[in-house]
Amino acid sequence: MNDRVSRKQQRDDLIYASAPLRRLLDAQSCALKPALQRCAGVHALLLGAVRGDAPPALPMLGCWTSLHLLEGRFVGDLRAAADEPLPFIDDAFELVLLRHALEVAPLPSNLLDEAVRVLAPGGVLALTGMHPFSGWSPWCRWHARRRPPALQMPWRLRRQLELAGMTIEQLQRVGSVWPGGKTARHTLAGAFGGGYVLVARKRRRLATPLRLKPASVRVPANGRLSPGTRRSAAL
Repeated sequence: MNDRVSRKQQRDDLIYASAPLRRLLDAQSCALKPALQRCAGVHALLLGAVRGDAPPALPMLGCWTSLHLLEGRFVGDLRAAADEPLPFIDDAFELVLLRHALEVAPLPSNLLDEAVRVLAPGGVLALTGMHPFSGWSPWCRWHARRRPPALQMPWRLRRQLELAGMTIEQLQRVGSVWPGGKTARHTLAGAFGGGYVLVARKRRRLATPLRLKPASVRVPANGRLSPGTRRSAAL
C-alpha cells in the first residue's frame, strides 16, 4: 500500500513539480492576480494537486484551509475521502481556489459541485488547469504513463458553473503552447496557451420582501371627530 501511494505521489510530483508546470503555474497566478486581489473575507479554501502547494498571499483575506489530493483522499489541514462531500458547511468560504485539483480528483464533476456548495454567496471560485487541446496533453500522457491527469475542457466547466447559478467573470488561456516553449505573450499564441484560468462569482440570494398582513384598527367611539372632519348635515 505504501509503495503504491509513493508511486502515485512520485507521478504527480514528476508532473506538477516539473519546471514546465512551474512556469505554467506562474503564468496562471499572474492571470488570476487582479481578480484574487479584490477578494475579501475571513475564510478561503485551496484545493491543490500535490503537497506543498502554498496559497497566494491576499491582503483582504483572513485565513486559508489548504488541502491536496493524494490517492483518493484529501490531506493537509484535515483528512477526508475525495469521493465524498467536502467536510465543510454550506457557504463557508469567500474564496475557493482549485489549482489543477480537478485533474487528479476521482470525481471531477462532483468536486466542482462541492466547491460551489461551500462557496458563500458573492464569493469567488477560481480554477486553473491544463488545456486538453494543447501540446500539454501528450506531454502529460508520456510522463504519467498509465494514469495521466484527467484534463478538463474549460467550456464544459463554464457550462456546469452557469447551470449552478454562477456568473463567469474570466475565462482565458495562458502560458506556453507546449511545455518546452516560452510563455505566450502575443494575442495569437495566448489564444492557444497550454493552460487556462476560470473565475466565477456565486450570485447573491435575492432578499424576499415580507408580505404585510393588513390588520383592522379599532377606533374608540367617543363621539369626537378628527380635526378638519366635517359632519354631514341631516336633511
